[in-house]
Amino acid sequence: MRKLIESTHVSLGWLHTGDLARFDTAGNLFLVDRLKELIKVKGFQVAPAELEAILRSHPAVADAAVISIPDERAGELPKAYVVPAGQVGEPELIDYVAARVAPHKRIHEVAFIDAIPTSPSGKTLRRLLAASDREPG
Repeated sequence: MRKLIESTHVSLGWLHTGDLARFDTAGNLFLVDRLKELIKVKGFQVAPAELEAILRSHPAVADAAVISIPDERAGELPKAYVVPAGQVGEPELIDYVAARVAPHKRIHEVAFIDAIPTSPSGKTLRRLLAASDREPG
């Protein structure tokens, strides 16, 4: 059963959860993201949670969320929403992430907001960010 779980998604034969998971060296299972929330950049899959963790490691970032935005050439590109904890600009954050990820995982836009929308259980509501991103104006 372990071999099935180590694939790109959790699947126990009859149960497909839609979760992305990984094992650590001690054999502990970690659910790291949702398959349906992956960003597809030129055929590559990019997990928003990975980029969010990198952004949160920046000293001037209090919180972050990453969504996909449409792109004519790449299909989709990552866009970050950031709650600043200090003075920081879009170019600095784009460069910060680019220095830590493969080229297809780079952030292409950054928007600064006051708070990341979350559910009562604390889950990031990326769909609300995506909906506000599509609104004109």
